[in-house]
Amino acid sequence: MSRTKLFFGTIIMVLLFFVLTASSFKPEHSKAIIANPNPEKTLAEKREIKLYNIRQKALNEALSKYFDQAIKAGDIVGAGVSIVNGDSVILSNGYGKRSYNANESVDAETLFRLGSISKGFTGVLAANLESDGMLRLEDKVSDYLPNFHFGDPQHTERIKLSHLLSHTTGTPYHSYTDLVEAGLSMSTISEKFENVNPISEPGLQYSYQNAMFSVSQEVMLKATGKNIQTLLSDRFFEPLGMSSVSMDHETLMNTDNIALPHVKRRNGWKSVLPKNNYYNAIAAGGINANSNDMAKWMRFLLGHNPEVMSKDEMAPAFQSFIELKGHRKYYQRWPGHIKSAYGFGWRIHTVKENENAPEEIIWHHGGSVNNYRNEIALFPDSDLGICVLINGPSKLVKTVIPDLRAIVKSIYEKEIAIASSI
Repeated sequence: MSRTKLFFGTIIMVLLFFVLTASSFKPEHSKAIIANPNPEKTLAEKREIKLYNIRQKALNEALSKYFDQAIKAGDIVGAGVSIVNGDSVILSNGYGKRSYNANESVDAETLFRLGSISKGFTGVLAANLESDGMLRLEDKVSDYLPNFHFGDPQHTERIKLSHLLSHTTGTPYHSYTDLVEAGLSMSTISEKFENVNPISEPGLQYSYQNAMFSVSQEVMLKATGKNIQTLLSDRFFEPLGMSSVSMDHETLMNTDNIALPHVKRRNGWKSVLPKNNYYNAIAAGGINANSNDMAKWMRFLLGHNPEVMSKDEMAPAFQSFIELKGHRKYYQRWPGHIKSAYGFGWRIHTVKENENAPEEIIWHHGGSVNNYRNEIALFPDSDLGICVLINGPSKLVKTVIPDLRAIVKSIYEKEIAIASSI
């Protein structure tokens, strides 16, 4: 009997212990189930998403209207546009047609020739090679190219890589551009300058070049053992995911989504085929790219890919090297323009919106080749980049940068009321 009582007593104690333990047990995920979310944070996130969508819609509508008007006015056939603000690509799109006589539309993947916008890639590449200790911007050209001669021996000895990249070698305007267009190799052209007479001492006078500028790619080849196509691909295009960039005519022509260049006729536009020129002078004008690629490039230039190259390392390309005098160039008539200079493959403008506004810097370059006409501008103080690629000569390029800057400013720098009920 006593054993029975002991047995039942034990059972009762075990059951009591189980009940007490179970009542205090909480599964590991219970906190996730019962935790109260932060209502203020959720509301802020919803408002931020709403604000982003409102601005995106407004930007798309404004640019569609802007370029539709240009197309209807006969100013352009088509355009690829990319805009970067901060770490974000806020727009990469196309407007109009790839060819005047066809129906295919320009989009963010449509390929254009960049022309002299290529010079900006070369300037940043030179800064990149300098940061890696492979050359210096103040290196003498003759140290790398012993067969390079321009003027007397003293003049030749004073020409540096920095002079090539800033158009300040003392070479007459556009010397030997005809040889570039004729397809001669840059190694051959670089040895012909002994037949040209300098117009100034190196570093003193700005005189725009394609051939002399492209001698820089021969210097880089000697310094690294790699051609400029390989250097640009390895150091920039591949790590940045610029997968559609090319630097030859064959790749361009084998691309389905290409914007054909156009010439203006009395009765409208006529499309023509891209020529096989300037691919011997990649440094000055031989890069092909689309709007998506250019958005990635601008994001990088604004400092958002430090793992590829830091802002400090690329800074030399954007330092003013020579003043651009006069007031006749289209960019010198931009609103608030104060002064312009040339760095290494880049024009450096200083503008001021009004008397009370701070001065603002613009890194800018135009590009014109084979009836393509393009513009790129970065506003480092505002962390903003704008690129417009056009498949025909157009007066629109004279104002498209300040026009789009004003549109972005009106949308992204004004307060937008968001309903508190979101």
